[in-house]
Amino acid sequence: RMENLIRGRNPPQYQRSPCKEVRAALRKRPEEELQCLEMTTKRKIIGRLVPCRCFRGEEEIISVLDYSHCSLQQVPKEVFNFERTLEELYLDANQIEELPKQLFNCQALRKLSIPDNDLSNLPTTIASLVNLKELDISKNGVQEFPENIKCCKCLTIIEASVNPISKLPDGFTQLLNLTQLYLNDAFLEFLPANFGR
Repeated sequence: RMENLIRGRNPPQYQRSPCKEVRAALRKRPEEELQCLEMTTKRKIIGRLVPCRCFRGEEEIISVLDYSHCSLQQVPKEVFNFERTLEELYLDANQIEELPKQLFNCQALRKLSIPDNDLSNLPTTIASLVNLKELDISKNGVQEFPENIKCCKCLTIIEASVNPISKLPDGFTQLLNLTQLYLNDAFLEFLPANFGR
């Protein structure tokens, strides 16, 4: 374990020239000396040679996760570990049938891409994603948007082609930042009255 620390994960200057205590212990090799070295200098070596976030108690910053083409049936739980920092999530071409409530705690999310899955609806909790700019739900079985989609006021792009969507809610007309809307191969019969906004 100690050798791995020195060889595998340390900056180059420490790889070539470990401290005197470590050199001495590795040269002599008695079991008790190695144990003693581990106990007495482990913290010092880790602190000096491996300044890793996990040892300092800092949160790892992950802003993009891509789980495309992974044959997933649900959103991986690991995603929720980064709910404060996650900005882009790609779940393309899986077999996901529903989006869990926890996903909508990722309030920094700017792009949510879940085309070519088995979704039948969008939950009303999507209203929590107030920073969402791009939403791709194409090639699913979504029949309608929830009325409170209007709360996602930052949305600029919605790709919802190849879904059996029969109507758009009136709340859609409040998405004033929307610049691109794709509804190819949907079942729309009419658009909301104020759609011209």
